[in-house]
Amino acid sequence: MKAAPFDYVRVDSTAQALELLAQHGMDAKLVAGGQSLVPMMAMRLARPALLVDINRLAELKTLTYKSEFVTTGAGVRQRTLEDTPALDASLPLMRKALRWVGHAQTRNRGTVGGSLVHADPSAELPLTALVLGATMRIQSQAEGERHVSAQDFFLGPMFTAVSETECLLSIDWPVWQGARIAAAFEETAIRHGDFAMASAACQLQVDASGVVTRASFGLGGVDGAPLVFPALAQTLCGQRMTSELAQDLAHTAAKESNPGSDIHATAEYRRHLAGVLLARVLQQAAQEASQATS
Repeated sequence: MKAAPFDYVRVDSTAQALELLAQHGMDAKLVAGGQSLVPMMAMRLARPALLVDINRLAELKTLTYKSEFVTTGAGVRQRTLEDTPALDASLPLMRKALRWVGHAQTRNRGTVGGSLVHADPSAELPLTALVLGATMRIQSQAEGERHVSAQDFFLGPMFTAVSETECLLSIDWPVWQGARIAAAFEETAIRHGDFAMASAACQLQVDASGVVTRASFGLGGVDGAPLVFPALAQTLCGQRMTSELAQDLAHTAAKESNPGSDIHATAEYRRHLAGVLLARVLQQAAQEASQATS
């Protein structure tokens, strides 16, 4: 199947893109990497009358480091982050999550902002954004700029807080301070690169004796949006990670999920799988953090 007819404009500034969105509203779609939108258009699941190409916008491709945040422009390629070893120290979870995103060809073109705005419940970067507590900078011509936390950004399957006249400009990814910080990310799919049946992500910090001092973890692919569990994570602080503790926390978290059933797996299986994966990443991250010296 081919895409329905559409007009195409390649813009040279964010202001021009926002003007076109203001004029055309829901009939216009922004495109940068096109790894999600173009297949949907080919299957006629999306039928924009106007495609606004923002690939030329250098201001959306910036990568800046600060002591408390790493800021990525929405147009930064996933491959760029994957090929930036410096992020291992500042955003360890980001680096580990990227390894699971599609295939190498997907990451070559796919953008960070594109994945977040597409908001597939199984996608790796939305889950990462929630676990790290990222903040999105969004702008429209009429309302100007606003900042939205990841917790308020993902509203449902492929549905975010970005309105039809807004553009995601950049993302602030918090950098955890101190030593002995580690992360882990795992998912299960029918084939590598396919949409995950379930995924789990964790980042935590321990003290010199191995006691957890900070933790954040979540699940993907088992609800209408990624899930994060701040209250459960708080109960982990002050304890040493054990297999039993990890399994108890993972089981409790998985019970809060609401996965669907399809030809590949039942909801019950997906919920069980989510618990297994979460217990695994909790233990992996704790072990790696305990072995770290800085």
